[in-house]
Amino acid sequence: MLNRRSFLAVLGTSGAAMMAGRAFAQANLPKVIVTKDPNCGCCGGWVEHMKIAGFPVEVITSSDVDQVKLRLGVPGDLASCHTAEVSGYVVEGHVPADAVKRLLAEKPQARGLAVPGMPMGSPGMEVAGKAPDSYEVVLFGSSGRTSFARYRGVNRV
Repeated sequence: MLNRRSFLAVLGTSGAAMMAGRAFAQANLPKVIVTKDPNCGCCGGWVEHMKIAGFPVEVITSSDVDQVKLRLGVPGDLASCHTAEVSGYVVEGHVPADAVKRLLAEKPQARGLAVPGMPMGSPGMEVAGKAPDSYEVVLFGSSGRTSFARYRGVNRV
């Protein structure tokens, strides 16, 4: 029979297991280093999205994010508000965490992924009462560009 004490013990064990599972996931995902402008608020939402997905994240605040984009080879027309680096790849803008995980699993010959601009409803750009935009995640590199995935908000379509 399950009494209050044994229920709380099971609940505590489940909570500990969930915490251990999250720590394990973070230990297995590489660190994402994000460079963002100090005046940008939506970048923090994307950082939280990545953390919730299990990525350890380091944030560098800089008033010269464009120099980072230039150094990392982000084409101007693919630029967004923040630039991240993970396992030798560039992640430009509001790219969903599952697209980053797929990139890391497949390891394509590319410079990185980009979501140009700031599509409504993309991770970090959610606004209550506003319908999310459909947008493309672009795989880019020296061999050109290709569509990596399409999303509506945070959902792949």
